[in-house]
Amino acid sequence: MHEIESEYHIPVLYYETLETLITNKDGIYVDCTLGGGGHSEGILKELGEKGRLISIDQDDQAIEFAKKRLEKYGSKWSVFKSNFENIETVLYMAGADKVTGILMDIGVSSTQLDDPERGFSYRYDTKLDMRMNRDDKISAYEVVNNYDEGELVRIFFEYGEDRFARKVARLICQRREEKSIETTGELVDIIRKAYPPRSEKHPAKKVFQAIRIEVNRELEVLKNAITKSFNSLEKGGRLAIITFHSLEDRIVKNMFRDLCTGCKCPKEIPICVCNETPKGKLVNRKPITSSQEELKFNNRAHSAKLRVIEKL
Repeated sequence: MHEIESEYHIPVLYYETLETLITNKDGIYVDCTLGGGGHSEGILKELGEKGRLISIDQDDQAIEFAKKRLEKYGSKWSVFKSNFENIETVLYMAGADKVTGILMDIGVSSTQLDDPERGFSYRYDTKLDMRMNRDDKISAYEVVNNYDEGELVRIFFEYGEDRFARKVARLICQRREEKSIETTGELVDIIRKAYPPRSEKHPAKKVFQAIRIEVNRELEVLKNAITKSFNSLEKGGRLAIITFHSLEDRIVKNMFRDLCTGCKCPKEIPICVCNETPKGKLVNRKPITSSQEELKFNNRAHSAKLRVIEKL
């Protein structure tokens, strides 16, 4: 495998992904989450003369960066601005039918987190935003200022798994009665009041994660994309997904398990009547995690899990 070259962000599980995803060097591959192009370039370096890569991203900044980096690969590489839940449309536009392998690196990139203007991070005091696609109408501002208290509690509890969800939501609604909440700094100040003074982790971490997931419909998009991506694979093709928190990993694990399960009849029925057969098989029974070497230089890798399924 080749050395990693990225000033954008270090691709997590780089070597492990390439080793499990690429089964035919002359096949057609899709990188659903282009980002800085780290995984995309890794795939392109491994492909043969007939191989081809289609990359997808909804962030103009990421696409512009990757174009400069990957233009040297010429017609082997093409990029489309879209949400990866639209993979079927992208493949149609790219003139591809069934593909050999598909990669998803789920979540927000380090570059987006580190850009103060994007409003993803609680480390900077900036306008509330958190949109991966800046053309989307709903930003973090709308969620924080327009959602009712019950909706905020649900989001913070379901997407942030925050045990102080009710208190945070109540304090947000109280502050809104005085004035709109405009910035990440204002939101952090409100969240701090809901938490005990000496919290081990930053008190805003879970709430910011929850709002980001809501703004970008991340879990809904992931479910749609898994179904459409698996359907877009050729026989023997592989779908590889890297996740960074338990909500995403649970979805991937459960959907992969369903695809690998045959009969879905209730246990009370002695004979199968659904005639379902397994559609896929797991490439690794347990998720692949980062090596100790990777953990030394990439902090993001600590929670990363790679799951791979092969279409039967």
